[in-house]
Amino acid sequence: MLLTEHSIKKIDREVAKYPPDHKESAVMAALAIAQDQHGWLPAELMAEIADHLGMPAIAVQEVATFYNMYNVKPVGKHKISVCTNLPCALSGGESAGQYLQKKLGIGYRDTTPDGLFTLVEGECMGACGDAPVMLVNNKRMCSWMSHEKIDALLEELKK
Repeated sequence: MLLTEHSIKKIDREVAKYPPDHKESAVMAALAIAQDQHGWLPAELMAEIADHLGMPAIAVQEVATFYNMYNVKPVGKHKISVCTNLPCALSGGESAGQYLQKKLGIGYRDTTPDGLFTLVEGECMGACGDAPVMLVNNKRMCSWMSHEKIDALLEELKK
């Protein structure tokens, strides 16, 4: 069993927000909790979530693979998502992404050899006016990311 007792309790708190016959409504929260615990979502972990929520494993996998905030393969300690949707791309997102790729020596969907950083293209983060925008580990939004701010962020995350 991959889910810890603590994670199961957190998932059960999410399940309690929905009618008893709609436990599957908590699938997105359950995936986020499991990913916070494990770092990524292997098939066995998604199967445990499915069993706990009383839904088919393929349905859990469909949710996990549809949304880019879920990691279905191992990622670095810090996953940096760069918004490359059109408004951000036109406002420095493409340049910021290219700068990060050069700085880290990796492409999108790659992880640095030391396992510290994974770089991905992100979908709209709802902050087009703050472009270029990045999201660190799905939780921390970084706005107006100039090359200098990117350098500072990388140095902070290395510590």
